[in-house]
Amino acid sequence: MIVAVVSDTHLPRGSRRLPEECVRRLAAADLILHAGDHSSLAALEELRALGPPVAAVRGNVDEPALRATLPESLVVEREGVRIGLTHDAGPRAGREERLVARFPGCAAVVYGHTHLPQVELHEGVWILNPGSPTERRRAPRRTMLVLRLEAGAVEPELVALPT
Repeated sequence: MIVAVVSDTHLPRGSRRLPEECVRRLAAADLILHAGDHSSLAALEELRALGPPVAAVRGNVDEPALRATLPESLVVEREGVRIGLTHDAGPRAGREERLVARFPGCAAVVYGHTHLPQVELHEGVWILNPGSPTERRRAPRRTMLVLRLEAGAVEPELVALPT
């Protein structure tokens, strides 16, 4: 199973769009995860229109109508793999320990907010931040994640998107 993961898309904003490579990977996935800061309900609906099911949480800059429809955090389970999903993982110090404790029994925890990609195995749990496909800020590139789930295992891949 292929899971495409994005966060911090901040759409719409001017003429900004998701990069074509990102859209292609999202549409080809079996499941899409979005770790918050869509910004608008319309942006979430555009994501859903790509076809695969979407599991999403709210972010700190999402409009009120969107915040009202999405949870702060959730756990999805596919192919025997539990994945925690949240937006803001708090301060950098102790982040990995907090996420592992917050989502017990998860093989991976996905968070957003920082726009900085992270792919790290911590105490046997993947701590994952897809970065942002639209607004890199301090990150060197715009990015997303692709997760391959099989027989209870997670294989994450950070995807650098064309500029």
